[in-house]
Amino acid sequence: MFSKNNIILIFILLVLNSCNEFQRVLKNEDIKIKYEAAEKYYDSQDFRRAARLFEQILPKYRGKPQAERVTFFYANSLLNTNKYIDAGFQFETFLKAYPMSQKADEAAFLGAYSYYKTSPDYSLDQEETITAIEKLQDFINNYPSSEKMSEANDLVQELRLKLEFKAFNIAKQYNTIRDYKSALIVLDDFISDYPGTPYREDALFYLLDSSYELAVNSVETKKLERLKNAKKIHDELVRTYPETKYLDKSYEMINVIDKEISTFAKNN
Repeated sequence: MFSKNNIILIFILLVLNSCNEFQRVLKNEDIKIKYEAAEKYYDSQDFRRAARLFEQILPKYRGKPQAERVTFFYANSLLNTNKYIDAGFQFETFLKAYPMSQKADEAAFLGAYSYYKTSPDYSLDQEETITAIEKLQDFINNYPSSEKMSEANDLVQELRLKLEFKAFNIAKQYNTIRDYKSALIVLDDFISDYPGTPYREDALFYLLDSSYELAVNSVETKKLERLKNAKKIHDELVRTYPETKYLDKSYEMINVIDKEISTFAKNN
């Protein structure tokens, strides 16, 4: 019966042997041996080793029947080792070289998916997100019958929501720093630019809050107009979202707004 230490030792020996075997293949000049080993690693989902071998043999197979297979497997190995930019480039290379391939549909999706994986957190620059949306949209336009159509549309929606969330947070930030005049402009633009956004309720509330703060702290010559504007925003919020999560806060604001308007009317 093997002890725990013996099992660990056997495992280490197997790993070392595997590493030595890979190094021997890597240094071998016979591309057929490398090709067979690359496919073996690929089939066993050892994509890191497969990618290194496919990268080595790809130039040797250009113009040969195996080139299509090698190019696709190399691109997919890169994708599965999180080298998304390189994977996207290789899938595009595959499509340019083999536009009529039976794997063209799959390559187009995986290439677009590679760009999707480069999309950063919403708080960072979103250039990669915009590129990913364009690549996914190209796939949707070029392969409308693909079985990946639904997934591609979901990915586009996810990325667009990320852009909307970033835009909303930028607009909201003006309210947070109490730059209410700028907040009114940017939040209003956000609502206009993204009419179907899931952040519309939040944007309307922060628009109300900014309008309210600007109105109640306004000079007398501008106060009534700003109070009436805040009241309109409040009415739109509660009309559009009768059970809004901001109901209590908006109720407090409209009470003050109505009292201020009433007081203003009496004094004038």
